[in-house]
Amino acid sequence: MQSPIKLLLLDIGGVLLTDGWETRSREKAAELFSLDTVELNQRHRNTFDAYESGKITLDDYLDLIVFYEERPFSRQEFKQFMMAESKPYPDTIAFIKQVKHHFKLPVATVNNEPLELNEHRIHTYDLKSVIDVFVSSCYVNMRKPDPPMYRLALNMMQAKPQETLYIDDRKVYTEIAAKLGINAIHHTGLASTQQQLAGFGLVLPQTQ
Repeated sequence: MQSPIKLLLLDIGGVLLTDGWETRSREKAAELFSLDTVELNQRHRNTFDAYESGKITLDDYLDLIVFYEERPFSRQEFKQFMMAESKPYPDTIAFIKQVKHHFKLPVATVNNEPLELNEHRIHTYDLKSVIDVFVSSCYVNMRKPDPPMYRLALNMMQAKPQETLYIDDRKVYTEIAAKLGINAIHHTGLASTQQQLAGFGLVLPQTQ
């Protein structure tokens, strides 16, 4: 069966890596650095959209959520904690890399990620070996679920929606993609994603 898919679009957090700076990470930060969890999360909600869409820097963001008053720890300590929260899903990374090379598929992201975290994750986990183009919120100044972000990825990769497959762990984002005519998989784990990819003819020889 020849696959109709000519482009693979991926989210990163929740698919290839853990989420970069999620609620649990902020709760851990609040406990470790003796911060008020409620205030930290409230300030985060009020500022993170601007940070994630590349409109303010990490230092700007930290000024607003943590360092608006004197702290007994350094800015660098807090940044190191943030970066260390990212962990890989090695089996999924290896599988997507195999699919990419076996089917000669270009791979791009459509991911919401602030600049410094995005670049840390790309370089630390060698994501450039899997992904050709990063259509990340911090680079394009828009965020999912904005439909223009998906359209931009298609235009950049010169792909038609019906020839594209998008994988994301958040169902609402796959629903937006589907409304644009893009084939979509709601990623809940590697095994289920492998099964769904098989429905598009993307089956590796060793799994047949």
